Amino acid sequence: MLTLHTAELLVPGARSAALPGGAVLVEGDLIARVGPYEELAAACPHARVRRWPGVLTPGLLVRGGDVLLERTYYPDDPYEVTELGADPIGGEAALADLKLTEARWGHSARRGTQKLLARGVVAVTGRFAIPAVRTAVARSGLTVLPPAAAGGAEPSRDSAHEPSLDPFAGRESAAEAFHGVLEAGAAARFAAFAVADPAELLARGATTCVATVIGGRLLHRRR
Repeated sequence: MLTLHTAELLVPGARSAALPGGAVLVEGDLIARVGPYEELAAACPHARVRRWPGVLTPGLLVRGGDVLLERTYYPDDPYEVTELGADPIGGEAALADLKLTEARWGHSARRGTQKLLARGVVAVTGRFAIPAVRTAVARSGLTVLPPAAAGGAEPSRDSAHEPSLDPFAGRESAAEAFHGVLEAGAAARFAAFAVADPAELLARGATTCVATVIGGRLLHRRR
């Protein structure tokens, strides 16, 4: 099935010019065409259309995914929030007190990947050692890259730049967090944000995400 995703502004990435009223035509798990919405809609009148507010960009990359998902615990809402609070829990002592089993780590990682998808994240860096966490990440659809793929120093809890669910943490431009480009033949892996342009995206953050697509599938949609 062909699906046409469009927004007020298409930002292809890789220093390509932004396209007002641009669209991405998806066939299966790949991008078939990129261009003005009117042109693609006329060429493919039977394509399903998804209209998003704001900007459509490549999906985002988060560094230090292993720290975020194997050394950070996300309480189960609502069942654990009363006792543990809603904030992520990190630190060796606090995690030791929780006496986490592998199964609980897996459930926590699933909740963590949902938070990442809700921020337009399509890829993380890191090496995962806990089998249940690896399974949760694989099922989420997120691409896993080696730490060196992020460029620069990989953050850790012992560094000045802790890993963050925010893909823009430590970035000077929104484009620095883009993973891949929007072009014909590329993986259908992108996100939509309810902002006017990349500058506002960087200022307001990834929680403005309204949709995340990986492998041509809509894996997150803000309700």
